[in-house]
Amino acid sequence: MSPHPPVAPAGEVSSSTSPVGPAPQAEPLPQDPPPLTLRQRLSRWDVRFSPYLYVSPFFLLFLVIGMFPLAYTAYVSVHEWGLIGGQGDYVGLDNYRAVFGDRYFWRALRNTVSIFLLSSIPQVLLALAIAGLLDTQLRARTFWRMSVLIPFVVAPAAATLIFGNLFGDRYGLINGGLGLIGIDPIAWHVDTLPSHIAIASMVNWRWTGYNALILLAAMQAVPRDLYESAAMDGAGKVRQFRSITIPMIRPTVIFVVITSTIGGLQIFTEARLFDNVGLGGSDRQWQTVTLYLWELGWRLRDLGMASAVAWLLFLFIVLFALVNLAVAQRLGAGGRK
Repeated sequence: MSPHPPVAPAGEVSSSTSPVGPAPQAEPLPQDPPPLTLRQRLSRWDVRFSPYLYVSPFFLLFLVIGMFPLAYTAYVSVHEWGLIGGQGDYVGLDNYRAVFGDRYFWRALRNTVSIFLLSSIPQVLLALAIAGLLDTQLRARTFWRMSVLIPFVVAPAAATLIFGNLFGDRYGLINGGLGLIGIDPIAWHVDTLPSHIAIASMVNWRWTGYNALILLAAMQAVPRDLYESAAMDGAGKVRQFRSITIPMIRPTVIFVVITSTIGGLQIFTEARLFDNVGLGGSDRQWQTVTLYLWELGWRLRDLGMASAVAWLLFLFIVLFALVNLAVAQRLGAGGRK
């Protein structure tokens, strides 16, 4: 008997002596998925593109009504452009230089900022206070919430004419009331600061209730359990309003501040109808930038300079809005910290 087992020839492996058993079978290759039908492809396209189609009408309308006039105004501002003669020669930045060199522009800009500060700051503070009162358990809350919107419904021209008579220099109701308590009548249509206060009062009367309702809607979304927890800790109503309500509605407050800034820097109707002439006073005491723009375009018929003023006002409003946004965000971040 041979002491060694027989050796298989080269290239052959005995199945009985294989240490790994039988060879594994190959797995089947994955098959390509069946092609999508037309209906499935349309369904995918609908899911992908339908949201853009739904929002496209707004952007198309904004492009036609907003962006095109803005771009066309920039084009007019670099040309000589008369109200009757139409387009003239290309003048570059000469219209802007003429505007910057006009002292009436700087006076109108000063008046605009003054009226804006006298209207927007009290307006936001009063709106916060009114919204806070309407958010409490008042009797006839629905009546009071509806009544604060009445000034906004009144036509601006009617409100301005009424307030113009209230602030009359000789027979105005306010000067009559001041005379009863021994105060000399105020020249609302002559002096600069009183005229700004009168116009700002009209703006505040119209817009305070509207902003109060916006802030009230935000206040009603604040969870009530926060107030209950604060009351259990001994916090009063004022402390709750300052420490809970205002921080919780901070985005809405920023929105109201920015919209008030935009509206305050575009004051036209109140200043236009404050007197019979409509030019901003005998010495342009309350002539705003929009009134100055109107005078250039429709009285002097210089649409090139008027367009330059419009673009400068647009940039000025954007700058003010960005500053307000940065300040509000900085104050909010400091409060959270």
